[in-house]
Amino acid sequence: MSEYQYLEFQAVDRPLDEADREALRAMSSRARITATGFTNHYNWSDFGGDPRKLMARWFDLHLYLANWGTRQFMIRLPKRLMDRSRLDSLLHDCNWAEIFEAGDCLILDICEDGEPEDYDGDDGSGWLAALAPLRADLLSGDLRLLYLLWLSEVEFGGRKDGETEPLPGIGPLTGALRAFAEFFRIDSGLVEAAAEAHGGIADGELPVDAIGAAVAAMSEDEKAELLRRAAEGDPHVGAEIRRRARIAASSEDSAMHTARRTVSDLRRRAAAIHEEKEAAEAERREAERLRQEREAEEAQRARVAALRQRGEAVWDEIESEADRRHASGYDRAAALLSDLKALAEEDDAAAAFTDRLNDIRLRHSRKWGFIRRLEEL
Repeated sequence: MSEYQYLEFQAVDRPLDEADREALRAMSSRARITATGFTNHYNWSDFGGDPRKLMARWFDLHLYLANWGTRQFMIRLPKRLMDRSRLDSLLHDCNWAEIFEAGDCLILDICEDGEPEDYDGDDGSGWLAALAPLRADLLSGDLRLLYLLWLSEVEFGGRKDGETEPLPGIGPLTGALRAFAEFFRIDSGLVEAAAEAHGGIADGELPVDAIGAAVAAMSEDEKAELLRRAAEGDPHVGAEIRRRARIAASSEDSAMHTARRTVSDLRRRAAAIHEEKEAAEAERREAERLRQEREAEEAQRARVAALRQRGEAVWDEIESEADRRHASGYDRAAALLSDLKALAEEDDAAAAFTDRLNDIRLRHSRKWGFIRRLEEL
């Protein structure tokens, strides 16, 4: 297998200036570099830069995919908007994710080393755009991404059966969460099981009216400060308002949740989901088989009706096709004989058909390709 690597970086909070782009160009002459991104792929070499250093200096998002199974996704987050202790507690003992500091930012680095046989020819394009909303979600306090990381540990046996889920659930799933689960190939049954419970306001979906309530509860000075920052181009004002709304609404929301599920609960439900899907797929395949069978029978009835009108001319055509001595002629002759057999069964003339078929076998016995086709009648 030839090598293939795809990497992409995206700047969200601050576009790249000309000096930034020149510095990046020195690292790669082939990359596509814009004011907001750096994209490249490799078939025979490696990227010369250090992705972590690029994230620390320029970028807010990074995605990497290699055909030997490695997949990586990095997110840069301002420290002042994140609860580091909360992040650390949710990522506790997660083998394929870590957080490191870079100046006034935290960088979440998620990297999975899969197997070459897992690669399906994906060229990597489009994934970062699908995953990008997860950064805004984290900044606003939606931590369901970290639940998915925990769920990956459940899938591969890294969590004990009695351990409870870190959040009350992750439903309803956003498109970005679905994309993350798909990109990192997290078991779909486990994801669906986790999504059957609502993630709640504290860590998940935020009701629209919660934002209005949070803004209404702010003092005039607080509102003025937020407006000033927004006017000065602070890209995080919206996330901060959503975070405040989440905190304000979470105390009321917490009473709505039932007890959290254990690892064994989720595994049992995931197994049931897979069984339900397999049963539904088997039912679909059987329905499709029956449909195709009906259509084939209807088509044969139409052909048989046409053959009835042709009489002996059909037998002459069979001889002509067999004498062509190539595969298409043999196929055509065998197909006509199959329809004549059905016609004979309708007319209670099976014995006469068998006699004529045996005669054909004798006269064309040296045409092995044709004889093999007749054996299937």
